[in-house]
Amino acid sequence: MSRGGSSGGRGGGTRRKTVRVKTARGRKPSSTRWLQRQLNDPFVEEARKLGYRSRAAFKLEELNEKFGFLKPGSRILDLGAAPGGWTQIAVAAVGEKGTVVALDIQEVEPVPGAVHLLGDIYDEDVIDRLLAALGGPADVVMSDMAAPSTGHAQTDHLRVMALIEAAYDVAQNLLAPGGVFVAKVLQGGTERELLETLKRDFVKVSHAKPAASRAGSREMYLVAESFRRDTGDGG
Repeated sequence: MSRGGSSGGRGGGTRRKTVRVKTARGRKPSSTRWLQRQLNDPFVEEARKLGYRSRAAFKLEELNEKFGFLKPGSRILDLGAAPGGWTQIAVAAVGEKGTVVALDIQEVEPVPGAVHLLGDIYDEDVIDRLLAALGGPADVVMSDMAAPSTGHAQTDHLRVMALIEAAYDVAQNLLAPGGVFVAKVLQGGTERELLETLKRDFVKVSHAKPAASRAGSREMYLVAESFRRDTGDGG
């Protein structure tokens, strides 16, 4: 599968004519704005050309180019995998000897080469199910999960933080020593307590905003590298 082609195909080159969307009867103004963004987004167009499920595939691709955490033969866990863009990139990166497990609360059209599980990260048996599907500890646990926006910044921030904390609860149980945790956060950022925990549990913690993230979006990505498996005080 193609890894995305040259960066010029994702927004450079000949300037495209802007598509304007008229407000239709029964369509909310917010829906019209969303549709116009989609029609004029070069990453959406490029994703369609390459067969990616979403523009988010380019975000993971860029993060991996910068941090190099998706390696051939690795075990990768993709939390909140729908619609499957990140799963596609992971499968291509790990190759036939790797394992990619994708978890979501909704049915996802299977990505060839990935194991798909239907479930919630809050399910009591989720760790056992994921470990069995992975066949061993994960080298990377990644989450692009996002709660539906309420339009209230503080509420949205709290909901995103709850998802990150839940994703990291899963990661703590499944990551192999030296593993990597990748998660979407909002600018203004990772709460101090969680950030301190990550800095304790990993050798390095970084933030990055891929070019494929919309300019007006508050989203960023947290990349925590080199998991310290034994973090207890120990006697």
